[in-house]
Amino acid sequence: MELSLALVVILVSGILCQWLAWQLKIPAIVLLATAGLILGPISGWVQPAVDFGPSLNAVIQLFVAVILFEGGLNLQLHELREAGRVVRRLTSVGVLVAWVLGTLAAYFVGGLGWPVALLLGAILVVTGPTVIMPLLKHANLNRRTSSYLKWEGIINDPLGVMLAVIVYQYFLYSGEGGGLGVALTSLLTAVVVAVLIGGGGGYLLGTFFRRGWVPEYLKAPMIIAVALGVYALSHLVLHESGLLAVTV
Repeated sequence: MELSLALVVILVSGILCQWLAWQLKIPAIVLLATAGLILGPISGWVQPAVDFGPSLNAVIQLFVAVILFEGGLNLQLHELREAGRVVRRLTSVGVLVAWVLGTLAAYFVGGLGWPVALLLGAILVVTGPTVIMPLLKHANLNRRTSSYLKWEGIINDPLGVMLAVIVYQYFLYSGEGGGLGVALTSLLTAVVVAVLIGGGGGYLLGTFFRRGWVPEYLKAPMIIAVALGVYALSHLVLHESGLLAVTV
């Protein structure tokens, strides 16, 4: 399938699935996953690796950046004041427990070696807003529980990416005797870069809006442009820090 046609099929199918989910009052992720399986592995109409070629990874990263940015806009700081303790546990102890259990399953059940099992366990700690947010809209949970899961889903996504990168770098440089130092340095640098670029971009955007320096019709495209710009700049400064930056 031609790239332009593949993009149209993906976008139209995604919007149609979300509209049908709203009509049927079911989580959108159910129809989105089903449509993805039908269009991809089952029918073979859309083959991302072939249609997008070498650009596939870049396209995925940009789309995930937009998703995380949009998810971050749904977070309210007053919720964090109420749910802060639980959210901190979910994004610290919860991540550690998920990583350990995922690693053990990959090693003992999947038969993978320890380095690959640790890397897979790091990847699997991610829950992600693409799954959590549609489910929360239909779960009818109380406000506090919903805020716990919303914060966890959005914050854990970039944390999982960073954890996977750090584990990979550790094993990449461990043969040179500096694996742990490189990994910890990368983590600290990523956090600093994400806070400075992501926080700075958000502050400047808010300032421009409050002072009326952006006309109303340009606000929506300006928001997307800044989000993608923050992702690209952070990613350029430090590889794989862009997702954390757009979340900030």
